[in-house]
Formats: sequence, structure tokens, C-alpha cells
Amino acid sequence: MQWTLVVPLKPLARAKSRLSDTAADRLRPGLALAFAQDTVAAALACPAVKDVAVVTDDALAGRELGALGAHIVPDEPGGGLNAALAHAAAVVRASRPDSAVAALNADLPALRPLELARVLDSAAKFPRAFLPDAAAIGTTLLSAAPGHELRPTFGTDSRARHRESGAMELDLDEVDSVRQDVDTGEDLRAALALGVGPRTAAAAARLLIKGQ
Repeated sequence: MQWTLVVPLKPLARAKSRLSDTAADRLRPGLALAFAQDTVAAALACPAVKDVAVVTDDALAGRELGALGAHIVPDEPGGGLNAALAHAAAVVRASRPDSAVAALNADLPALRPLELARVLDSAAKFPRAFLPDAAAIGTTLLSAAPGHELRPTFGTDSRARHRESGAMELDLDEVDSVRQDVDTGEDLRAALALGVGPRTAAAAARLLIKGQ
């Protein structure tokens, strides 16, 4: 099964506020963009991925991620994360009704294509499925097979809410790169230990230089 991934990205100026203990205000937009670039590049290199649609209203992010090969979907509802994902999934299926669609976080800078393929191959067995994040509280990926709505409920305690919605929780080993999203300085250190993509590595290096 080939998947279309829907990746939500808020305006960079408002992104990653919980990294304030690690990165100054002026550095966080660049980090958020680097995370998204490495996430999208890895997703596009995944053999199970047909294409990637990024839903964002940030002009810079749209240009940079579009240059990598992602389709850019404007966040027309402006109603938050779940509304943006539902809108992007609807846009994808307006032209390809039988698409398998999965929502993927934009802050997975250590993402490895083959690990993502394992997750998507497992998700293909179920109408809807999700992968919990490394903290086992949130969600990094939510899938919907052809003929099924995505029905995202991201946000606080999304692991429990996606489970309650009827989505199958995927219990997989050795897919740490798909679980490790980055919200805090501790998350960033964990991602760096896994091995991040080149853009995040460069941004993190600048962060360390600034901190000296």
C-alpha cells in the first residue's frame, strides 16, 4: 500500500515554544523549520510513501518544504491542528478518493525511512491505526486506510483519545525514530542521540555555538 502523508506545521514564529529552556526566541523558528525539513525529506525517501502534503500558512516553510517535493496545502480552516489535518486529508481525497492517508508529526528530525515503512506496513492491516510517541502520552502518526476517515484527535493525551476513538494502537519495536518527536530540550537531546537529519544537525550546532 502506498500512502499520502499529511504533515501539519504551524507558523514558524509560534512553533516550539516549549524549547524556550534550550533555544532563544530568535532561534526556535529555524529549529522548527529544520525539524520539518528533515522529517519531510525522510518521509519522501520512504518506499511506502507516495507523496507528502504539508498543511501550513507559513510562507517560508511552504517554499522550503515545497522545494523538497512536498505539496503545500493552505490551512484554510484556521481552526487548529485537528481541523488542519482533516482539511488536508479532504483535499488529498478530493482528487484521489481511494488514497491511504496518514498524519505525521512535523517534528521527527531523526526519522528513518525504513522505520517509517515498518510503521505504515503495520498500519495497513487496520482501518485506522496510530503510533504513540516516545513519552507514551501523545501520537506521532495516525493512519486511515482507503474508505475510512482520519478523525484526528491530536493534543493533550492523544494516545488515549485515539485509542478511545477506535484506532488500533501499533505496538512495534525498533521504530524509535518515528516515535521521537521534539517538544522539549530533553526531547531534542534524545533525537540527537538517535541521529538527526542534516538540517537539524546544523541548527543544533548553531544552538550550541550561541550557548557558549
